[in-house]
Amino acid sequence: MAIHAEGIVAIVIFYVLILCVGIWAAWKNKDSGVGEGTDRSETIMVGGRDIGLFVGGFTMTATWVGGGYINGTAEYVYLPDYGLAWAQAPFGYALSLVVGGLFFAKPMRSRGYVTMLDPFQQLYGKRMGGLLFIPALMGEIFWSAAILSALGATLSVIVDININMSVVISALIAIFYTLVGGLYSVAYTDVVQLFCIFLGLWISVPFALSNPAVSDISVSAKEAIYQSPWLGKIEPDDTWLWVDNFCLLMLGGIPWQVYFQRVLSASSATYAQVLSFIAAFGCLVMAVPSVLIGAIGASTDWNQTSYGALSPKDKDESDMILPIVLQHLCPPYVSFFGLGAVSAAVMSSADSSILSASSMFARNIYQLAFRQSASDREIVWVMRITIFVFGALATAMALLTGTVYGLWYLSSDLVYVIIFPQLLSVLFVKGTNTYGSVAGYIFGLLLRIGGGEPYLKLPPFIYYPGWVIQEKTHHLTGEVEYFVQQRFPFKSVSMVASFLANVAFSYLTKYLFESGILSHKYDFLDAVHSKEIMDKATLVGNHDNIILSEMAPVKQTLGASLAGTFTNTEVLSDDGESSPEAFHNEN
Repeated sequence: MAIHAEGIVAIVIFYVLILCVGIWAAWKNKDSGVGEGTDRSETIMVGGRDIGLFVGGFTMTATWVGGGYINGTAEYVYLPDYGLAWAQAPFGYALSLVVGGLFFAKPMRSRGYVTMLDPFQQLYGKRMGGLLFIPALMGEIFWSAAILSALGATLSVIVDININMSVVISALIAIFYTLVGGLYSVAYTDVVQLFCIFLGLWISVPFALSNPAVSDISVSAKEAIYQSPWLGKIEPDDTWLWVDNFCLLMLGGIPWQVYFQRVLSASSATYAQVLSFIAAFGCLVMAVPSVLIGAIGASTDWNQTSYGALSPKDKDESDMILPIVLQHLCPPYVSFFGLGAVSAAVMSSADSSILSASSMFARNIYQLAFRQSASDREIVWVMRITIFVFGALATAMALLTGTVYGLWYLSSDLVYVIIFPQLLSVLFVKGTNTYGSVAGYIFGLLLRIGGGEPYLKLPPFIYYPGWVIQEKTHHLTGEVEYFVQQRFPFKSVSMVASFLANVAFSYLTKYLFESGILSHKYDFLDAVHSKEIMDKATLVGNHDNIILSEMAPVKQTLGASLAGTFTNTEVLSDDGESSPEAFHNEN
């Protein structure tokens, strides 16, 4: 195996730069929040809630613009049967940020939550919060594993080094600076990484376009030259499938801790909204070079390049089109610069996901569910340990599991089908309770799993209208694989069913218990009459500048099991009102 010295040097320089920025950010902000009485654990999770527009805009954009984003966009533009029409991620995630900014950022930030799971535990209790932690954790871990796996394959294409070594080193660097500085290190390194992605890809594009093997991409957009036009088209039979996938990106991109970690770190609710809009614009801008690289790949006569006579699609390497274009259509020094961009994209997403997963575990599982009396120092150490554990888990999956992308697709679907309708209910629907939440969870899970998952070779047990059997041919082996494709928008239908089940069962159980049809002793989840549900004082510290008019008033009574956790009577309303039905259901 030939090792390219120039590529190794370029990667080492880039990684050292990222590591230095991460350590500098940790040192610069080591005392942030101390003067205001902010807990160190909360500073690691959401900074000092003082992330400004510049750094905040960059870090929120970089969270979406990861290895999967730039590689996946280029791949779909390149694929003959898909093209730009099916490259939904740029517009889907941009609209996701716009919707998140318009409807979700303000209520979450103004109420002073620390993680995305806080409102669930406040309304549905700690047990339901733990249940909702499962799909959220799966999404973060599998996403990290998927992009680390993509990084290893990318590095091996251009630099020809051992995949395992490159993945492990990249993960260790991201874990280290996340351990040292928490959100501050992640945010400041995101600024550097986003610059690297932008410059690295844009520098590569002119060289690739001017390669003699590449035809005019404006012609190949509409005419078949070496393959079908790269603009692509949506067949009438695939319309609902396209809509389903787009809704998954647009709405399913909201209920992620990586997004709300940025929202909750903003200095105000208005800033949180503005950050979302800035990131939406940034996502679109950052997708342009990936679209062009995919178009270049579709417009190339690969027989004239060092790649060989067969095109990437005929070698089942379509998912590697971006690094292949960098390697074979650009000069070596340019491809190495582009490699730094790809590495930056991966690290900017991996560090965010690992921090998000550890934040949810340390706060919502360890502290609020099991050890309400835990000291701040103890929570900090739990976070550090889980950052390392989750990072190691993602790295191991990237190296050992061949179905990591299938696992991520399925877990991201579960985030959309289960967590999004729960988030809608907890923020905007009065009267939902734990019974409805459990019912919605079960309905969404069964309807989604029932549709099957081809990436995991998971057969469906629910055949939705319009299903067809498709075949996939592996070009290198000649093996033909058959799978069931659900053309019905079953993911979105599952999400709506989960939401309706939550609302319906909540009102049904509330009516049954309050009317006396069912005795209170059968309220085994303590959802209708119990005061076990956490109130605002448990979740919000006195250092948050929360506008009281934007907070839901709560009773000045703490659940007995949580009375000692972050108790702060100043944030409780003093008007004697009970919480609105969105937070407590009265007898």
